[in-house]
Amino acid sequence: MSANKVRNRGFTLVELLVVIAIIGVLVGLLLPAVQQAREAARRMQCSNNLKQLGLANHNYESAYQVMVARKGGTAGSANHLGNRNRLSGYIGLLPFLEQAGMWDAIQAGDPAAVTNYPNATSPLPVSPGGPTAWGGWSVWNRTPEAVKCPSDPGNQPELSLRSTYSFSLGDQIHEIRDRQAVRGLYANRRGARFRDITDGLSNTVMMSEALIQNQAPYNQHGAAAAFQQQEFLVSTTMDSGENQLHDNPISCRMRVIQKWVVEGQIVNNRRGRHWTDGQPHYIGFNTVLPPNSPSCGDNGTWGDMRNLVLPPTSRHTGGCNVLLADGSVRFITENVNTGNLALPSIRSDNNTAFSGPSPYGVWGAMGSKAGGETVEMP
Repeated sequence: MSANKVRNRGFTLVELLVVIAIIGVLVGLLLPAVQQAREAARRMQCSNNLKQLGLANHNYESAYQVMVARKGGTAGSANHLGNRNRLSGYIGLLPFLEQAGMWDAIQAGDPAAVTNYPNATSPLPVSPGGPTAWGGWSVWNRTPEAVKCPSDPGNQPELSLRSTYSFSLGDQIHEIRDRQAVRGLYANRRGARFRDITDGLSNTVMMSEALIQNQAPYNQHGAAAAFQQQEFLVSTTMDSGENQLHDNPISCRMRVIQKWVVEGQIVNNRRGRHWTDGQPHYIGFNTVLPPNSPSCGDNGTWGDMRNLVLPPTSRHTGGCNVLLADGSVRFITENVNTGNLALPSIRSDNNTAFSGPSPYGVWGAMGSKAGGETVEMP
């Protein structure tokens, strides 16, 4: 009787390598699709956040018959005794963003507990309304999720006080920091009323996206960019010629090459760094250069520049989401018509924003609330 030999045959090395190669090819094919699906979900969340901000703005206007001011608050002679009239519009919107608890805590102040201010050797009382708007405070150190876009790489949980969205100052560059009247919807200590938007709510931009800046160099006066160090989407270049920007905004584009700030150009990283501070550099944008263009500023340091070109920015391919005053959200491409960017910005005095059509095409017209333009929305 012959014995049958049974042979247990496993995979050969060649067969294993073939299987691994096939799996690698499949992963390579699937990964871009997964990344695209994730980005689509993040972009949808960004859009939903803007819609929530639009609803909050509408509810605020309904309650007070005026829109929230971009910058306001209380005065104060010391860091802990007031916010220097620089609280951002986000603070006023908190009760309408399901953040009534934070709003109440800010308005209550803190009679016995802040030490993180210069030269503070013991706890200092915080006045009702909060301390300096650019300072840390346990009450507002965690930014509400409604003001952060998940597509923004600067939106990191460990970074406090950051914000992704910004308020429209319109098609204006000159002295937009402190003007109480601008061609957009949000000014220093003053907000527009819906009846002021004579160009129509569906034709006027309310808010948009602005990437959080989280790159060096970063200090009070700016620092020189090294070769391919500073991406223009996350930096503000400082203009060396005071008052040059509002006379010739296209000059801002000369400070970048492809996606990088020109080597040696002074940069100042401030956009999106303080959701509580109402300076334009932190939470504002204007409709001059198209979305995802470089930003520039002059006449000031830190986040306190007075003349600014601040286009909205995002990591969405080809453009940005914008919130219109009627509460709808649209995607505006980088190719939107911007008219003649070599023309000077329309100026205003402190109380009156000068009327007239925007020199900056469809995009500029979308920023002006009462320019009288006839605009075909992109």
